[in-house]
Amino acid sequence: MTEVTELLNRWGEGKQDVLDQLMPLVYAELRKLARSYVRNERPNHTLNATALVNEAYIRLAGQKSHQWQNRSHFFGIAAQLMRRVLVDHARRKRSDKRGGGDVAIEFDENKGISARPSELIALDDALKAFAQLDERGARIVELRQFGGLTNEEVADVLHISPA
Repeated sequence: MTEVTELLNRWGEGKQDVLDQLMPLVYAELRKLARSYVRNERPNHTLNATALVNEAYIRLAGQKSHQWQNRSHFFGIAAQLMRRVLVDHARRKRSDKRGGGDVAIEFDENKGISARPSELIALDDALKAFAQLDERGARIVELRQFGGLTNEEVADVLHISPA
């Protein structure tokens, strides 16, 4: 068992003090993940990679109990939280402007996440609608596209075959 997985297990048992040991081990990878999100945002976006990691950390640390399976599961959840942070931020920005209208978008795996808040919200809504039809399929898309996990890591997190 890796040191990260061991610390995640201890954190899952309710030992909050392990966060001080865990964060230095995972921070660089969280920043890399956050940079990939922020890189696809508009140039004047008010959240930078550091702010995104910090907000995700606050949400992670605020959870009382965890059942972390392994480090891939942790990073998948962290990616999901970062996406939520960006979507929540986009929703606040849109509500500040009182509208803006949703725009239907096509998802292109090669383009990544859209830079405009309305498109990010539309993508989130599309993932939610997809989850109504195929919950596991939506989870796979989320872990692959937002979490940056490999097929093998997704299979490990979801306890399914990589195929």
